[in-house]
Amino acid sequence: MRTTHWSRLAVLVMVFALLVGASLTSAQDDTSAWWAEAGAQFAGVTLRGVSESTPASNYVKDVLAPQFTELTGINVELETTSWDQMYDKAIRDMEAGTGLYDFVYIEQDIIYGYLANEYLVDMTQALADNPELAAPEFSFDNFTTFVDYFKNDEGHVFGMPMEAFVKIYLYRTDLFEDADIMAAFEAEYGYALAPATTHQQYADIAAFFTAYGEANDLDLWGTTVQAASGHPSSFYEFFESVAPTFGVYNWGINQETWKASVENGGQMNSDAAKEALAWWLNNLQYAPPESTSSTWDEVAASFAAGRAAQGLVYGENAAWIATDATRSNVVGNVGVALPPVAEGVMEAAEADTGYIGYYDGGAFGLPVSSQNQQASLLWLQFVGLPSVQAEWAAASSRIVMEPTYDDPLVVAMDEATNGYYSLMQDQGYLFAGAPPFPFHPQVREAVAPFIYQAIAGEITAAEALDGAAAAAEAELISLGYGS
Repeated sequence: MRTTHWSRLAVLVMVFALLVGASLTSAQDDTSAWWAEAGAQFAGVTLRGVSESTPASNYVKDVLAPQFTELTGINVELETTSWDQMYDKAIRDMEAGTGLYDFVYIEQDIIYGYLANEYLVDMTQALADNPELAAPEFSFDNFTTFVDYFKNDEGHVFGMPMEAFVKIYLYRTDLFEDADIMAAFEAEYGYALAPATTHQQYADIAAFFTAYGEANDLDLWGTTVQAASGHPSSFYEFFESVAPTFGVYNWGINQETWKASVENGGQMNSDAAKEALAWWLNNLQYAPPESTSSTWDEVAASFAAGRAAQGLVYGENAAWIATDATRSNVVGNVGVALPPVAEGVMEAAEADTGYIGYYDGGAFGLPVSSQNQQASLLWLQFVGLPSVQAEWAAASSRIVMEPTYDDPLVVAMDEATNGYYSLMQDQGYLFAGAPPFPFHPQVREAVAPFIYQAIAGEITAAEALDGAAAAAEAELISLGYGS
C-alpha cells in the first residue's frame, strides 16, 4: 500500500507539473504573440536613445534591446556615453526639436526642469489614447514609489523608471575584520574598529588606513572622495551625499522664501554646512591621488581596485564591485552600511523630516520631438515589464519594483553583496532624491565653482559656502524666485 500510494502521488505531481508547464508555455506564447502583433506595423523602424554609460544602461543596450527587437522587429540603438555628453546631447535635441532621439535618460533630479519646458510625452495619456499599444502585463502600478518622482501634479507619468539605488557606505571587510588590524586600531583610538556611524569615526578610520598603507607599502588609502574639480560630480557629492548627513537638506535652500543664506532663512552657509564641507575636504588627505579627478565612475573604480578602505559609492556599482572578479580586486570582501551621520540626523530621517543621503536613479523619457512616438511607447513599456526586472537588478544593483527583491536571483546577489539589496529595501526610506527644483542646472552651475575652488585649496570651506549662498540667491532672483 505504501508503494502504491507514493507511486500515485508521484504520477499526480508529474501530471501537475506538466499542466503547469504547459500553462506557462501557453502564457509565454500568448505574450510573444501580442508583442509581435503590436510591433508589426513598426517592423524595421529604428529607435535611437542616449544614456549614461552605467551598469543599468549597458544592460539595456546589451540585453533588453536585442530581446525587444526579436519580439517586435523594431530596432533599438542606445548610445551610452559620459554623463555630461549624455545630458548635453539630450537637452540640445529636445530644445531644438530635431528628433534625433526617441528616448532619453532622465535623472530624477532634472525631471522638474524637463516638465517645466514641456519636453516630454505624457505616457499616461499616450497609453490612454492608444489602448491597442498598452501591453497586457504592463502597469505603472507595478513600480515602487520611485515612479512618483516622474509624475506631474495630476499624477501622470513622464518617465519610465529604469534604475533606482541608494548611495551607500562601502568598506573592506578583509581589512575591518582582520584581527591584527582591529587590535592596532583599538589600541590607537580607544574603541573597536567597525563601519563608522559618526563623522569623527569615519575620519579616524580614514587616517588609520592611510597610515597603515604607508607603513606596509600598500597601494591603500583611508577613503574615497568624489572631488573632481571642474565637474558637477563634486557638487553632487557634497550637497546630495555629505551635507544631508550633517542635517543640511535640499542644498540648504529655503523652499518657502527661495533663499540660501542663513541671514535670509537658508542653510547653504550655515555652521552645519561649513562643518560638513570642511570635513569632506579634510578627507582628501586620506584619499587616493586621483580623487580630485574622480567622478562617480572613478570612485567606483578606485574602490574596486582595492585602493580605499571605505567610501561613499553609488549603489549601482555595488553588484559588480562585490562579485565581478574580471573588474574588481575586492570580490568577497565588500561590506555595506549606512553613511555616518551627525547627532539628530537619523532621528529626522526616521520621522521623515530629513534624510541621510541620496536615493539616486532615473527613467527613460519619450521626447515630444520624437518621430516614432508609438513605437517608442512599446519599447518603454517593455523596459517596464516585471518579467525583465530580476536579471537586470542582479546585474546592476537597481530595483524599481518591490517584488524584484524576492526573486531568487536577487536573493542570491543580496548574499553575495553582504546585504546591499536588503539595506535598500529595509532602509531606503532614510534616503531621498534631489529636491524638486525646476532651476536645478542653473543654481548648480552658479554654486559649483565655489566648491571647485575649495577643493583646489584656493578658498576655505566657510568662504566657499558664503560665496555659494550669495551666488545661489542672485541666480534665483534672476530666474524670478524671491526678490
